[in-house]
Amino acid sequence: MLRQLEKAEQKWGGSNTLIDHWLNNRRKLLINYCQIAGIPPYESTEKSLPAAGSIKEFCALLVDYVSEGHFEVYDQVVTACEKNGVTSQSVAQNLVPRISETTDSALDFNDKYTESVDDKLLYQLDKDLSSLGHAMETRFELEDRLLEELHTKHS
Repeated sequence: MLRQLEKAEQKWGGSNTLIDHWLNNRRKLLINYCQIAGIPPYESTEKSLPAAGSIKEFCALLVDYVSEGHFEVYDQVVTACEKNGVTSQSVAQNLVPRISETTDSALDFNDKYTESVDDKLLYQLDKDLSSLGHAMETRFELEDRLLEELHTKHS
């Protein structure tokens, strides 16, 4: 996912302040994800669960990222696609609902790990992070397709 982000930054970085900000937030989210999941280069020699505070910090970044997409970025991208014609509008209308499907996974993860005080819940963290990682990867691919449509037609 980090490699895909680097490609996205190279491709669209600098073309729009909102997109730059959004991709930067994606980077923060992915780094934090790798840290709590223990994925290289953030793997630990100790086999321990991350601190609850780290998980809650990740959840806050996750919700912020998802919200920013829905309430700021998508609206602007879809509006730009609508101005470009039926083809771009159709692409946007196809992708945004598919992106929204991944939001449920993010919000479910957030609810589960920010509302519970049961330490035993942390034993499910690896499985839940894996499922969330799959949803995030799907989301990022779809978002990148939306950005590609915008970039191709409007640059």
